[in-house]
Amino acid sequence: MARVRILVTNDDGIASPGIHAVATALGALGEVWIVAPDRERTAVGHAVTLHKPLRITKMAPRVFMVNGTPVDCVNLALVKVLPDKPALIVSGINRGVNLGDDVMYSGTVSGALEGTILGIPSVAVSQEGEDTFRFEVGARYATRVASEVLAHGLPPETILNVNIPDVPLRGIKGVKVTCLSRRRFNNPIVEKVDPRGRKYYWIAGTRQSWSRQKDADHEALARHMVSVTPIRLDTTHHAMLDHFKAWEGTLSRPLVSRPRGRRRVPGRSRV
Repeated sequence: MARVRILVTNDDGIASPGIHAVATALGALGEVWIVAPDRERTAVGHAVTLHKPLRITKMAPRVFMVNGTPVDCVNLALVKVLPDKPALIVSGINRGVNLGDDVMYSGTVSGALEGTILGIPSVAVSQEGEDTFRFEVGARYATRVASEVLAHGLPPETILNVNIPDVPLRGIKGVKVTCLSRRRFNNPIVEKVDPRGRKYYWIAGTRQSWSRQKDADHEALARHMVSVTPIRLDTTHHAMLDHFKAWEGTLSRPLVSRPRGRRRVPGRSRV
């Protein structure tokens, strides 16, 4: 009987130890293929490369490098690299968490989103840390989540966003299903001056979190729990559709007034 096929990608690049840690762990569940960017592509979001040719380089059996984004990697993997459609896509393990609003920018999350768009159950995995990362802990929990997804599937248009706290394996207090929090930055733009006296800027700052509601993802990590957040592709605010339907009449009015015919003055003939 053929083993299930699992595709692994990331946004930290083919050389990141996180992707190899999770690929090795997932080998217990099936045949693992790696298709990842040739360099770090952090915070590229759902970018697709349209302005230059893409190239695929084979690095080892079932390990390939692409000079593109995580979304490029998923598309090329499915069309040009893998012999058949995989049963699961795992994006990660990312160096650093992807909590709350971070998912809007994350290349890691976008790799999983692209898989879901293409109809494949997908999971994004990120590891909390600073200078060092406990990828062995993230790999263990990523494999556990992957096993559940392979056994039970995922609802349509849904990915799982998994974040692992920065504690040893024995320090994990459990797994919590969470919602997305709000993540904002203090002083998000850092201004500097170069040696020639010209200003330049870094997008940076200190992160702070505000929870939208109970059971937010950053709260789980603060409690040393693994956060698992289901995210939908459909971001329509369905509860507000009727509210905005009231705008339809106003917005449908002609933007340019119709010209009116010139009134004829009695007794004057046209020249």
